[in-house]
Amino acid sequence: MHEVADHNQDRNKEHYEKLYANYNIANTLYWLKNLDRFLEKATTTETSWYALYQFEFKERIKDKSILEMGCGDCVNAAIMAGLGAKVSANDLASASGEIIRNLNKNHGFKYPIKFIEGDFLNNGLEERSFDFIVGKAFLHHLEIPLEKKFLKETSRLLKSTGEARFFEPAVNSRILDEIRWYIPVKGRPSKFNRKAFKNWKTEDPHPDRSYSSIHFENAGKQFFKNVKIVPIGTLERFSRLLKWGEKRNNFKKWALKNEQILPQLINKKFTRSQLIIYREPK
Repeated sequence: MHEVADHNQDRNKEHYEKLYANYNIANTLYWLKNLDRFLEKATTTETSWYALYQFEFKERIKDKSILEMGCGDCVNAAIMAGLGAKVSANDLASASGEIIRNLNKNHGFKYPIKFIEGDFLNNGLEERSFDFIVGKAFLHHLEIPLEKKFLKETSRLLKSTGEARFFEPAVNSRILDEIRWYIPVKGRPSKFNRKAFKNWKTEDPHPDRSYSSIHFENAGKQFFKNVKIVPIGTLERFSRLLKWGEKRNNFKKWALKNEQILPQLINKKFTRSQLIIYREPK
């Protein structure tokens, strides 16, 4: 199992080194200069931004210490730093560190972003160092035994009054999960195209594991006293049936706003993704 985990980690590193090599930060710098406009659109039309910035996250992070797991293209790290947070960003890929160096060089953050390269479990950080620990579509890249170690370390690093929040996919309905593989999306062929789908699956860096809300709830309870799961995307998932454009964005706004009034049982069962909040580290 350890060898499998190391292989997956090496494959992930190789994948994201290529993905973020020579990354152009022009859009990020533009968004930093227009923060309010960017967040108004992102947090009303995009599930990951909508989820992560729920419950006044934007207003709460100024001058707070934040650790981001899997910072990737560093857009979220930059936005949080632009909002006045003290951001430390971790990623396996050294390419992410180059992005951060360029961002710090080209934008006057109140607190320059600190890059922590390499394995999150060997970070050398002091216990109870952070007010927030965040991950934007990160945990589902980990095999479950490795995820357990990451959550244990998250609990160690989080202040007693702090909060960990993760945006992750949700699979609470096997039927919907199977159907979605037959709908082609950008970068992923339909399962109807067996050969192309098989080739895509071979290169996919995500392990086969549970993404259920119950799993994340039980995983969190091992290390945190307070666990909250918020379904995101029950209605928004149907936006994929529309073409890119204003009509699609308007539907997303409507869906994200109104799906929260659905009965919890329906919302949780059919949701596409979820916000996971862990508080009160044990």
